[in-house]
Amino acid sequence: MLPVITVPSPIGAIMPPTSHKGWQTVVMDNLGFGKVLLVEDDEKLAGLIAHFLSQHGFEVRQVHRGDLALAAFLEFKPKIVVLDLMLPGQSGLHVCREIRSVSDTPIVILTAKEDDLDHILGLESGADDYVIKPIKPPVLLARLRALQRRQAPDSGVCSALEFGNLSIDRSCREVRLAGEVIEMTTMEFELLWLLASAAGKVLSRDDILNRMRGIAFDGLNRSVDVYISKLRGKLKDNPREPVCIKTIWGKGYLFNPFAWEL
Repeated sequence: MLPVITVPSPIGAIMPPTSHKGWQTVVMDNLGFGKVLLVEDDEKLAGLIAHFLSQHGFEVRQVHRGDLALAAFLEFKPKIVVLDLMLPGQSGLHVCREIRSVSDTPIVILTAKEDDLDHILGLESGADDYVIKPIKPPVLLARLRALQRRQAPDSGVCSALEFGNLSIDRSCREVRLAGEVIEMTTMEFELLWLLASAAGKVLSRDDILNRMRGIAFDGLNRSVDVYISKLRGKLKDNPREPVCIKTIWGKGYLFNPFAWEL
């Protein structure tokens, strides 16, 4: 089946997408940027986002209810999910946990600016990144492309690291601890790789946010702390007295290359 080509429309207009059992698909010419599942109950906003992304090479399927999201995800098999948290039928947090239980596909949540709790709950539910409303399409586009780059590692750089019983293979995005495969989201894997690549060195929150999300630490952003906490849990590092990923108070975090021999 040939792709549907959306023709440029007047500013603010939304091109009529193809309907399909409660969701909609907007397809642009095949530029190779992959499929995006957009779960957003505001149909006008969803249409604008889908049209913008389709103009930049993405194939976008829209879902306007939380209780339809998992079925659409399983059928559409997207490369990235963009997920609003306030949805009819089922909350975005529930949808996030459902998708994360069956896939490590990157999830970007859409949150209200004033609600820092949403950011934390979203990340703890398995989201990889978040974008604050009102949505600026170029910012969302940059986040999606950054996640895509992380999924396709550079073949020209080191692709594996080993520290005692911990092995990290970037080529297949696999982490093993004492031979056991540890499931990780895209951002969790990227944070571990970043810390392990700088083993023995302190990385500040500013360093981490800049290299992972392209933003500066404002003194309030807690996403790094959430990711670190989840990493420690998965790597069986004591959260009260961590020895593998150490907190250096007032400075940042340090990956201990010698802790994995224990």
